[in-house]
Amino acid sequence: MTQPADASNGRSTPDGQLRQGGRTLLLAFYTALRSLKLYPLENTAVQNALEDLDGVAHRLLDLEGELEIRMAGDFIFVNSTRLRVELDNYASFSHILAMFRAFDIGALRIRPGIEKREWQVFLSVLLRLADQGPADEPLEELHDRLEEAKVAHLELERPLPEGGSTEQSRHAAKQVYAQGVAVTKDVIGSVRMGRTARLKRVKRAVQLVVDQVLNNETSMLGLTAIRDYDEYTFTHSMNVCIISVALGKKLGLSKVQLCDLGMTALLHDVGKARVPTEILNKAGKLDENEWKVIQAHPWFGALTLFSMRAYEEIPYRSILVAHEHHMKMDLTGYPKVVRPRTLGIFSRIVSVADAFDAATTRRVYQTVPVEPDEVLREMWENPKRGQDKVLVKALINLVGVYPIGTCIILDTFEVAIVAGASVDRQQLNRPIVRIALDAEGGPVPLPGIEVNLGEKDESGAYRRSIVKVTNPDRFGITVGDYFV
Repeated sequence: MTQPADASNGRSTPDGQLRQGGRTLLLAFYTALRSLKLYPLENTAVQNALEDLDGVAHRLLDLEGELEIRMAGDFIFVNSTRLRVELDNYASFSHILAMFRAFDIGALRIRPGIEKREWQVFLSVLLRLADQGPADEPLEELHDRLEEAKVAHLELERPLPEGGSTEQSRHAAKQVYAQGVAVTKDVIGSVRMGRTARLKRVKRAVQLVVDQVLNNETSMLGLTAIRDYDEYTFTHSMNVCIISVALGKKLGLSKVQLCDLGMTALLHDVGKARVPTEILNKAGKLDENEWKVIQAHPWFGALTLFSMRAYEEIPYRSILVAHEHHMKMDLTGYPKVVRPRTLGIFSRIVSVADAFDAATTRRVYQTVPVEPDEVLREMWENPKRGQDKVLVKALINLVGVYPIGTCIILDTFEVAIVAGASVDRQQLNRPIVRIALDAEGGPVPLPGIEVNLGEKDESGAYRRSIVKVTNPDRFGITVGDYFV
């Protein structure tokens, strides 16, 4: 029988003990919820039920270090151990499942330090919002209420996508991508207006990105090909977040580390909020003073994030990455350093992701983006790029010789968009592609016909091979259309 272990402390609890503890926790949760619905807060039955719930949670936390109650279909899991539904707990489990579905809750995380007051607030808000009727964004409203009440040791997550078709996977990835862009826009806008940014929303968005990259990496990496010209500041930050998390996954980082890395990547360019928009969006060449302002954005970012520590928990690594991501490995970048230093691994990962996405995106002052394969070659071969070559190699292995979003011409005269890295890591030059134009030049309905260039015919010859990389603009192709 498997022994679930907590990644952060190595503790493990036998399945039977965890299953029994999980059932007790959910029954206590249900009892407290029902008591609050039937009686006023000061009622003895309510207070006793809340104390029981808090006590059960603390006993399990002492054993496990951290707790996650996750909903998957009609099943409930506590720290990956599925709870059995029996006659005596059927009503309570069904009620909890229905309540969580109504609020679009996929998981409830319970952190060490949870207090009885936080349980009271959480359950009271659940009941109050349920009585008010369905909302457009029930989980977001619930998040906002808990944030206002300073509930810091309970975290809520949306449900993970359940298998399903490729189309469903793409749809789930799009939702996560759109939410990440929205929270990035909110943070940048708040900094520009001098308001306090709502960083808990950033954290929630990053957790969703990590879950998607762990479960649906190809779809998430595909969305980085959107590279919206008008929304560059926000989509760029999201793209860097996705690429950084995917790189971290390839390097073997834990889920907790991936969440920290994603947070630092999403906020790496927050200093640009303090750069005047007329400089950021200037079409012509920057003069010396304007370039100095641009070069100051890492320092602005570090100061901005440091000031946010007074309001919310910002990892120091986020401050460090905001400051270091343009320094280069040999420290010839900016801002200039006054003493020797070694760049942190997060800074090096974000620097590689940032350089790749920036070079492949059309912007006001870069109307013709460089093709992705050329960018990778330049990052690998040109020492002036100042990238960590080990991480560049990891990026090449991640996205392939022909990165996602590359437009290619095949020997069948078809035009295709690279949609994923090769299934066979020994054949990085044979990625998964989506046919955009057929052999006669006719457009194929979106999102194209997906084919594996590693497929062979009956004679053992490859059915299709890449002839060359081309500019999608020549064929009127918008790469992002094949990933949305």
